[in-house]
Amino acid sequence: MNRRQFLGNAIAATAVSNLLAQPQPELPWGSPVLDVHFHTRPTPEADIAHLDGAGIKMAVLLTPAQAVARSAAAIAKYLGRFVVFTSVNVTQPDAIETLRKTGAAGTKGFGELKTPDIAVDSPEMRRVYELAAEMQLPVLMHFQDYPSKPGGHDVFNTGIVRLPAILKAYPKTTFIGHGNSFWANISADVPPVSYPTGPIKAGGLTDKMLSDYPNLYGDLSANSGRNSLARDTEFAAGLLARHQDKLMLGSDCPCADGHGTGQVSQEPLIKGKCVARETLTALKQLTPPERFHKITWENGVKLQKISV
Repeated sequence: MNRRQFLGNAIAATAVSNLLAQPQPELPWGSPVLDVHFHTRPTPEADIAHLDGAGIKMAVLLTPAQAVARSAAAIAKYLGRFVVFTSVNVTQPDAIETLRKTGAAGTKGFGELKTPDIAVDSPEMRRVYELAAEMQLPVLMHFQDYPSKPGGHDVFNTGIVRLPAILKAYPKTTFIGHGNSFWANISADVPPVSYPTGPIKAGGLTDKMLSDYPNLYGDLSANSGRNSLARDTEFAAGLLARHQDKLMLGSDCPCADGHGTGQVSQEPLIKGKCVARETLTALKQLTPPERFHKITWENGVKLQKISV
């Protein structure tokens, strides 16, 4: 069996997982949780350790295309706990053909797409948008116009101010936004830093785009997502209400056990903590139960057509 067949068979198995006597995690958050932004660990057991520790039922394994066999093994071993997104370096000559193959094999989307120094409206990304529309698969993108630290060079999908034109040009492509610039732009004031603090000024670009473009969704993962909920809790509650059908819980958490072990970030909101737990706690405080369920489970399941 080749890699493509293996991935396809493993993903197909998730559709019947509810018929199997597979132990299911408890629901400490009051409803099931889908983590739409989960990077693979060294082993499937390490993946499960984080999910169970954080009280998460299912995760989207963000997988480089060359590592799909590793994620397929996790899907097959822990039925009903994982689906997969695949990613590539979009500057490689075979990038689109590689993504096409993973799409045909059963991936649920493309991402996290995070090639350094590539603009949101570059020819490389436009080819991805066209493929995603053709295959009816969402594209998860990290938007970052400014380096994480002074003097750094980590910028990805730059030019978020031009994203509205892309959303309009590719109405059949479903975009999932994430990252520093995406969440900084919920405010109309955007200083040139990765994690702005202080009160939010209404009229931010991201807030407008989520309202104006039905093909844009938001992934509340990483410190960028957590920070967006902490800056101005009154505004955050309103944002979650306005876009309750378009926002999704993600973690992008590096900790080992769902409790913060191994978390190396020095950012105050997540230092020594599990990002998933911190964001889920914030969402619990900012949303009523029905809205919490939408954001942490229902929206992601619907968007990715996950059989549960």
